[in-house]
Amino acid sequence: MLKKISLIALLVVLSMSLFAQKAELLGAGATFPYPLYSKMFDEYSKSGAKVNYQAIGSGGGIKQLIAKTTDFGGTDAIVSESEGAGMIHIPTCLGAVVVTYNLPGYSGKPLKMSADIIADIFMGKITNWNDKRIQALNPGTKIPNLPMTVVYRSDGSGTTYIFTEYLSKTSKTWKETVGNDKAVKWPVGIGSKGNPGVAGTIQQTPGSIGYVELIYALSNKMPFADIKNKKGKFITASMASVSYAANVNMPADTKVSLTDTDAEKGYPISSFTWIIVYKKQNYNNRTLAQATETLKLIKWMVTDGQKFAGPLHYAPLPKAAQTKALAQIKAATYNGKPILK
Repeated sequence: MLKKISLIALLVVLSMSLFAQKAELLGAGATFPYPLYSKMFDEYSKSGAKVNYQAIGSGGGIKQLIAKTTDFGGTDAIVSESEGAGMIHIPTCLGAVVVTYNLPGYSGKPLKMSADIIADIFMGKITNWNDKRIQALNPGTKIPNLPMTVVYRSDGSGTTYIFTEYLSKTSKTWKETVGNDKAVKWPVGIGSKGNPGVAGTIQQTPGSIGYVELIYALSNKMPFADIKNKKGKFITASMASVSYAANVNMPADTKVSLTDTDAEKGYPISSFTWIIVYKKQNYNNRTLAQATETLKLIKWMVTDGQKFAGPLHYAPLPKAAQTKALAQIKAATYNGKPILK
């Protein structure tokens, strides 16, 4: 009997080793953290399983996980229990959504903007760059007399969710007329797919304005606005200002919003981004080896993989968030038993 048990244990270990060496883990979702995930997955594959991650937007990632065609999803939007029953959220880093623009003839300091002005621009109420309200926030600057073109995400997007959540918190009119979701009915503008698509459209369109994750603006050398926060301070998006925004009490399920922060030095359009998986991993004939490798990858992302966040302008997880992320990972089960200890 002991020999039989030992043989089974050996076969399980061998199957896990073969899976790690030969198979790919499949993920899909958010473009918000994609530059970081791309680096993480490349590094992880040197010693662990290969990872095929498709940056199709949070909405697409959630849909694919619901369809159970991927091992994990990436999302910047919290998935409701009604939409994703049985999923757990594991934070991986923090980032910022910035308001970026293409303004020929303007080479001054980053423009200052406030929530009410941003809402009115994206609702089509402010249509020209030299609008008196923008001028009032930026005294002494020469802003060109140029029509505005709004650029927004055309796909289901966690970046859109973060941006519209911020506007819904700060503008009653926005909340009542446009709302907060991964995809909304935009009053004006043109749509582009993914953070890269929005960045590219803005670069090609003089007078345009849109929203992207910070790294996409930095890597493309695109200007972005300093935004007035709840304390009345104009804040530049950075790792430091995002970290200030993250100084909140995170619940055990890690589902927390950081937009419109109370922190005096906090950037007001900050957010965690999450990896989502099913808590019960024994579905669709998934093997224990596959489930184990999925959880091992995610554990590495929230521990050793955090060193790659800073160089790519994402804020690493605060210690308290990391602790709760690891607790979520340990909660995942296979046939009712914990996968990782």
